[in-house]
Amino acid sequence: MFTLGYSFKPWTDPKAIADGPQILNYVREAAAENGIEKHIRFRHRVKRAAWSTPDARWTVEAERITGEGATELVRFTCNFLFMCSGYYKYEAGYTPEFKGAADFAGRIVHPQKWTEDIDYAGKRVVVIGSGATAVTLVPELAKKAAQVTMLQRSPTYVVSRPAQDPVANKLRRNLPARLAYHLIRWRNVMWGMFFFQLSRRKPAKVKDLILKGVQMALGPDYDVATHFTPRYNPWTSGCASCRMATCSRRSASSGLPSSRARSTILPATGSA
Repeated sequence: MFTLGYSFKPWTDPKAIADGPQILNYVREAAAENGIEKHIRFRHRVKRAAWSTPDARWTVEAERITGEGATELVRFTCNFLFMCSGYYKYEAGYTPEFKGAADFAGRIVHPQKWTEDIDYAGKRVVVIGSGATAVTLVPELAKKAAQVTMLQRSPTYVVSRPAQDPVANKLRRNLPARLAYHLIRWRNVMWGMFFFQLSRRKPAKVKDLILKGVQMALGPDYDVATHFTPRYNPWTSGCASCRMATCSRRSASSGLPSSRARSTILPATGSA
């Protein structure tokens, strides 16, 4: 969060790797403190944007919610239109076709469509994928589920990091908040750049360092070669960050069996 946070609002929570509610609270605080909310048109959904060369102007059509299920079409014009929508389709995330899905007796849920009524307590859950979303979901699901399986074509590089940054916390105790924040922020930025360049120049060395870190966190008897060794070099694809030590406490007593599908089984024997 020291890197992802706003430059004008220092991240003050001791946890460097924050969860969803903490991030949401941080964003809301930033908006309230800087008067951003009054400039946001809530309950609007942009449907169309058209550029007019003769008028040198954008016309934006939006659907505004006016009441219980009622909407009306409104139009806005501007000279400059800045899109912050990202590359995701928020109405429906990408869902591949799974053969036999219609015969599956359980429930298939896309994380983008997660609802509060989904009850997975005491059930066996399979998370398909091994990216950042999967790495975030698995420890949380394992708190209540009987068994959580991460199904992966290839493992992702997972860098074990503590929830709190001891150096950052020490700097904040001894320096003004804004100065400490900017020092920590730039340290993380420079470290990220160094790590990326080292990964590109000496991929074998970086791969060895990452896997040794995972082995250290999970113990010498854990099958890191099967469950945490990707088929590609570091930063050929992304790297995920995880509080590996917490996962190791949960899995150390039970052990995680190998699978021909290259899956990681996390029995729910503790908290994440």
